[in-house]
Amino acid sequence: MLSGKNILITGGTGSFGHTFVPMTLAKYNPRRLVIYSRDEMKQWEMAKLYANDSRVRFFIGDVRDKDRLARALDGIDYVVHAAATKIVPTAEYNPFECVKTNVIGAMNLIDACIDRGVKRVVALSTDKASSPANLYGATKLASDKLFVAGNSYAGAHDTRFGVVRYGNVMGSRGSVIPFFLSIADQGILPITDDRMTRFMITLEQGVELVWHAFEDMVGGEIYVKKIPSMKVTEVANATVPGAKHEIVGIRPGEKLHEQMIGTEDALYTYEYSEHFKILPAIHNWSSDPFRIKDGKKVAEDFTYCSDNNAEWMSVETLQAWIIQNRGKVGKI
Repeated sequence: MLSGKNILITGGTGSFGHTFVPMTLAKYNPRRLVIYSRDEMKQWEMAKLYANDSRVRFFIGDVRDKDRLARALDGIDYVVHAAATKIVPTAEYNPFECVKTNVIGAMNLIDACIDRGVKRVVALSTDKASSPANLYGATKLASDKLFVAGNSYAGAHDTRFGVVRYGNVMGSRGSVIPFFLSIADQGILPITDDRMTRFMITLEQGVELVWHAFEDMVGGEIYVKKIPSMKVTEVANATVPGAKHEIVGIRPGEKLHEQMIGTEDALYTYEYSEHFKILPAIHNWSSDPFRIKDGKKVAEDFTYCSDNNAEWMSVETLQAWIIQNRGKVGKI
């Protein structure tokens, strides 16, 4: 589907973009892959990696700027929306800025993609958008709703919008694994709560979910990857074996367990071999056979949370992953 096409990724210099770009270039050989972001230094550093690849282009711009988006989207077929203000404390202390990027930015992108005749748009969501407990999660829930509704907002235009949702990415910059590694020599790791659990997903799995969404989507679907869980204490044991744990308490806006599908969405959720799909509640799209395909309806009281997960990652599996990926943990 993406072979020979023109693709743009917003926020493309982030962790996701650094994995999406090389994987997509290798698998699909697109005609043009545009990195759209507002940080010139990150673009300059990333551009050095693709200095000899004419397929990769860089475009300075902000999703808050609709005119700049319209210019960047000229001739683009597919869009991945990865731009976001996503650090929870940053959003709490700068709420207006978070709303401008995550909500107004989503509205700008939807409008610009429709006006420019983009074929498909996949937006990245987060577990924090399911029953949100902080401002970041609330803005991403609003963003998800906007992209779902964008399919009816498009009217007679052919642009279609979908969403992929997953939790914190293993080893990404600012996540718990590189943090634990950075203080390993202290011999003590701070644990917010020894009951806490988290989903575990790699960037590569996130990219593959986006590819699947482009292939499968009719419009308005939210894709949730089936991934394993771990207790945070076991993440600590795998990262720094033998370190002592100090319980420091849950931070404001932080959940004990991650949730990606709540009971409110269960009525519209279908299960597949490797993922779940939340269908739109509007326009009776949740009963559309073209969207359901071979999915199996989940129970009415179904939730998909990191503590009730059927699949769990072992300490040994995470240790093996850290050894294999040590060079890039915390770098992007």
